[in-house]
Amino acid sequence: MTPIITRPGGGARSETVRIRRATARDAKRLTRLVRTSRAYEGPYAAMVAGYRVGPDYIETHQVFAAIEPGTDRLLGFYSLILAPPELDLMFVADDAQGLGIGRLLIGHLRDEAQRVGLPGVRIVSHPPAEGFYRSVGARRTGTLAANPPAVMWDRPELVLPIA
Repeated sequence: MTPIITRPGGGARSETVRIRRATARDAKRLTRLVRTSRAYEGPYAAMVAGYRVGPDYIETHQVFAAIEPGTDRLLGFYSLILAPPELDLMFVADDAQGLGIGRLLIGHLRDEAQRVGLPGVRIVSHPPAEGFYRSVGARRTGTLAANPPAVMWDRPELVLPIA
């Protein structure tokens, strides 16, 4: 899949987005992406208000960043925890949504999970993102109950099969 990247003043072009392993130097940009996500406005804002993706987190987990071709602009990222297998974080920049970046990240996650022999990956979804995860093949397995004060709402629990 080749996402369509729209450049300011340059129109849309089909280019290959690069996915690379995130490094400790990416921590501030990953944190900013999480904290400024429009998906977490309104009632969800408190969940990410003080959230931090630190260098220690990046070094401990499988964190991958989608980078715009020809620049070093962060388009999105995901974090895969291997044991037990879970998609811990996945964010796409607001201005990159609808360009196929999320699907590209899920494809990369599948490849990584298959490479290390995982049969499936658990996803505890942000409620508005459940439709996206289902559209890429995840199956709902249940609901994770709210856990105040950290999480004030129930969340869909899914599994993404790895073929």
